[in-house]
Amino acid sequence: MAARLSASDGSHVVSEPHLRTVVVLAAGEGKRMKSALPKVLHPMLGRTLLGHVLSAAEPLAAERTMVVVGHGADQVRAHLAEVVPGAVAVHQAEQLGTGHAVRIALEAAPEATGTVVVLNGDVPLLRPETVAALVAAHEGERAAATVLAAEVPDPTGLGRIVRNAAGRLEQIVEQRDATPGQLEIKEINAGIYAFDAGRLRDVLGKLSTDNDQGEEYLTDVFGLLVSAGEPVAVHLAADHTETLGCNDRVELAALRRLLRDRVNERWMRAGVSLLDPETTWIDVTVALDRDAVVDQNTQLRGGSVVGSGAVVGPDVTLVDTVVGAGATVLRSHAVGAQVGPGASVGPYAYLRPDARLAEKSKVGTFVEVKNAEIGAGSKVPHLTYVGDATIGEQSNIGAASVFVNYDGVKKHRTVIGSHARTGADNMFVAPVEVGDGAYTAAGSVIIENVPAGAMGVARARQRNIEGWVLKRRAGTAAAEAAERALQGASSQVPAASEGEAIHGAAESVGSVTKAGDTATE
Repeated sequence: MAARLSASDGSHVVSEPHLRTVVVLAAGEGKRMKSALPKVLHPMLGRTLLGHVLSAAEPLAAERTMVVVGHGADQVRAHLAEVVPGAVAVHQAEQLGTGHAVRIALEAAPEATGTVVVLNGDVPLLRPETVAALVAAHEGERAAATVLAAEVPDPTGLGRIVRNAAGRLEQIVEQRDATPGQLEIKEINAGIYAFDAGRLRDVLGKLSTDNDQGEEYLTDVFGLLVSAGEPVAVHLAADHTETLGCNDRVELAALRRLLRDRVNERWMRAGVSLLDPETTWIDVTVALDRDAVVDQNTQLRGGSVVGSGAVVGPDVTLVDTVVGAGATVLRSHAVGAQVGPGASVGPYAYLRPDARLAEKSKVGTFVEVKNAEIGAGSKVPHLTYVGDATIGEQSNIGAASVFVNYDGVKKHRTVIGSHARTGADNMFVAPVEVGDGAYTAAGSVIIENVPAGAMGVARARQRNIEGWVLKRRAGTAAAEAAERALQGASSQVPAASEGEAIHGAAESVGSVTKAGDTATE
């Protein structure tokens, strides 16, 4: 394949050598989600909400990542072990506020110095470059704290950023406390911060719970810092949608659409054709090559890869599936499969895990393939199940065939050689082999090996019972049609010469099959 692109390409690592600690707040229950799953573990285009936030923090190259957990703590810990094994989960037994959450995180890391970055676990659109820019600005100004701000079209209900003449933070004013002039401010607190670790520790110990909720608010530290004469900077995010949080499934769906649009735009600008971006959903973990084509109503999920010149869709779902250059996948579903260069899949095919299609092979309509290798140029065109099998190159499998792989206890393997031709409506009862260049007759149940170059025939001889319909189904439409046909045929039969036998019996199958009595293509 050509040099592969990724939706997360680009380096945003902050180059200055600073000691950094990331604290992610992920203890909330998310009651409005109405889910047994913790809010931060809800999925969105290849990652959980929490996974997206942790990914955004990667450029910081932090010494430690502290994740404050509470509701569903065991589930969140298990997820962290998968995605960021080095992260430390800090349990907040009671939800006593964001200030309390940050305080217990730092208590669990008494050695933390330098910069502390605080992120919410439910802001999945936050970009790595935004986090990197926030920290670079904070460390460049040597501020006690830096607030990430966003300029929004409608700031109703949000805390306004009030700056002093120098452009630094004077205060964060909540909606209920704002003056008419302050209500006109569209710059709001995004809830993402960078702090000097030492100065943050000092003010966290001074937080009060004298408020409506009886909680320690992290936002109160800014008033304490400003009152002490400490510099508090403000960094404005380039795109306010990056700072949007998620409180319910309606907002989750809206965020998913925003992320879809962002991912799709990136791919199109990188040389990938998306024929209908609004119906195309691509996980952030997917990789696409230039000149790949994705048609409408298509989902590309997990670690899927689509090569240059490949056409995927319409109506395709790929999960952890690799599609080679120039291949086509049409109206099909694939999970954990490999589709070789120039291969063809569908319509209406199902590729299950470990289905491996070699170069220019074909899996056609209503074909299911599982744990099987299909050789270069080989075809499985129609109505077939191929399970636990190896098919050599340039072979053709007839329509309506079944690879019978399961005896009720164990799975067994079928091997079809190269340049083989198997008949329609075959059953291959594994373990069994069909040799190179061998043929099997239509309607056969193959239970023994077929040697190379041989014809395997395993079916009963056909027997015609003349006059059966007229005797057993008299009075039916079938009987009437048969009688008309017989009368017409008898009127056209010439007189037989002396000694000539007149007969209408079909030729017996015998020990040979008729030409073409094998497969469909």
